[in-house]
Amino acid sequence: MSRIRSLSRARLTILVVALAGLAVTAAVASAALGGGETPPPRPLAEAVQRAVTAPPPAGVSARIEFANRLLPAGALPEGEAPPLLAGASGRLWARPDGRMRLELQSRRGDAQVASDGRALTLYDASSKTVYRAEMPKGEKSESRRGEDRRRPPTLAEIERKLARLSERARLSGARPESRAGRPAYSVRVAPRNDGGLLGAAEIAWDAVRGVPLRAAVYAKGETEPVLDLSVTDVSYDAVPLSDVAVEPPVGTRVVRVDSPGEEGDERSRGKKDRKRVTGLAAVRKALPFGLAAPEKLASLPRREVRLIAHEGRPGALVIYGRGLAAIAVIEQPAQRSEPRDERGGGREDVLRELPEISVDGAKGTKLATALGTLIRFERDGVAYAVAGSVPPATAEAAARELR
Repeated sequence: MSRIRSLSRARLTILVVALAGLAVTAAVASAALGGGETPPPRPLAEAVQRAVTAPPPAGVSARIEFANRLLPAGALPEGEAPPLLAGASGRLWARPDGRMRLELQSRRGDAQVASDGRALTLYDASSKTVYRAEMPKGEKSESRRGEDRRRPPTLAEIERKLARLSERARLSGARPESRAGRPAYSVRVAPRNDGGLLGAAEIAWDAVRGVPLRAAVYAKGETEPVLDLSVTDVSYDAVPLSDVAVEPPVGTRVVRVDSPGEEGDERSRGKKDRKRVTGLAAVRKALPFGLAAPEKLASLPRREVRLIAHEGRPGALVIYGRGLAAIAVIEQPAQRSEPRDERGGGREDVLRELPEISVDGAKGTKLATALGTLIRFERDGVAYAVAGSVPPATAEAAARELR
């Protein structure tokens, strides 16, 4: 039953990263605070320890506000952008078994995000499309994960983890506040170095129940969040299975979203049998095309070269730099454009809306957001994707240096 706190926090975090990824590679106005009491001041470690050992709720039902300012003002047609890009109000349901559903409402149609703990489902009513993706799996065994969940961390363990985190990030400490009518604590986390365009992240949680009530992301130098998911009203009654199920209408298109992974298919062979291919020479030897991986890209040194497989195509992932300011390059054989779907919402429909650029004569597209930039182009039968939490000029310079 204690999974609902950690899993709810994970779902909110995943939603924020996923949306940033869609807008680049991927949580702004603050929601109204309730009029409830505020908790007493406490050290951050103690506030966190009380949250993870709080009595677990039977379920979570909440009204939410989601704001998205990743794209610059005027980049989206007024009244036509889907709620995941334009922001909207909605509802959230979560169960102790890890199942959850988030629903955002807009004039163009609702958007729903649901998870059963193993897969993430996104339903876009405006395009009549369902996107499904498997969630990342940890390396721990099921029995070990179960043991970890049964034994909450001690205060000393939390203090040690916060001390290690503070070496890489600035922590505000636990800030008492009232949110959604509940006593709450919030913390602000900002990278010390190599943060790219990320300024900070803020998380707020119920001081009594330990349930997350807000997750927000700030761009560097900005005082307003670019992504903000806030609870405005919450109850902790049991949630039926029907409330966390997504039931798209008949005829809805289903799109499976595969994230780039290591070469080989885990569904056909186990992790023990997979051999990770890394290093410039080994990856070049395994590819059916010439790999562009200079020693430096946009003045950043090459740090890693890895063989990947995405959508059935072999490719390479090359990382330049360190931390959040790193630049990732994915290279794969180019494929034919997907046929245009009359319902819209396909990948090619999305790319048609992006600004076009020229990368030394090769046509490409650019998506610039407050948190980073994504550039895609094709040249000599190879498809390139350059992504990073960097300004557009830096990403464009990196793309032009791929030779």
